[in-house]
Amino acid sequence: MRVKIQRLNLNLPLPQYSHPSDAGVDLYYAGEDIEIQPLSRQILPTGIKVAVPVGYELQIRPRSGLAFKEGLTVLNTPGTIDSGYRGEVKIIIFNSK
Repeated sequence: MRVKIQRLNLNLPLPQYSHPSDAGVDLYYAGEDIEIQPLSRQILPTGIKVAVPVGYELQIRPRSGLAFKEGLTVLNTPGTIDSGYRGEVKIIIFNSK
């Protein structure tokens, strides 16, 4: 399936697989350096918009390494990007430490 992607930040790479066998692609943070305080959350921009085909969704999931080592997770896991949404993809990150 093809998903149209619009870059809002040309300095960031497009979402991509880290390894050929990966099931999902990595997204990138499109903001300034921030600190997420313990037990707090932030909405992070990714610098992309997507056009998901009708009848499908994209899911945002945390990286297991970041969750275990740093205590960072996606708050509403999995985050859902529905086919009707055309705004910038943003991720709700929670610092559990």
